[in-house]
Amino acid sequence: MSIATARAVIESYYRIFNSGDRAAFLALLTDDVVHDINQGGSESGATAFRAFLQRMDRCYREEIRDVVVMVNDDGSRAAAEFVVHGTYLSTDEGLPEAAGQTYVLPAGAFFTLREGKVARISNYYNLPEWTRQVTGG
Repeated sequence: MSIATARAVIESYYRIFNSGDRAAFLALLTDDVVHDINQGGSESGATAFRAFLQRMDRCYREEIRDVVVMVNDDGSRAAAEFVVHGTYLSTDEGLPEAAGQTYVLPAGAFFTLREGKVARISNYYNLPEWTRQVTGG
């Protein structure tokens, strides 16, 4: 895949995420997508990713801004740095209680691309900083 095509896939990934069109968002993923969750486990498959999105949509309202995309020479891998602007809507399991708190958090992601789609996504952000922002600590 060309660098330009890879960059366009990642830019679309965040633009469509922000739009809330989950069907279009899931269409950007391979059926066997691997999702490495920040400070958590790894899940495989579009079905698992769909369930993850449903939980995220229930617990958080997020907009990704200031996206910078980097792509390797053959377009098979990419990275993105961005800022998450969010609202914590409903308590997520194992995390502090939600009460509509807002947060602004720098984050990053690494991607493997295959046949014009995302085959792996690994997200990283500072969970202690997120926790500090939502608990006021």
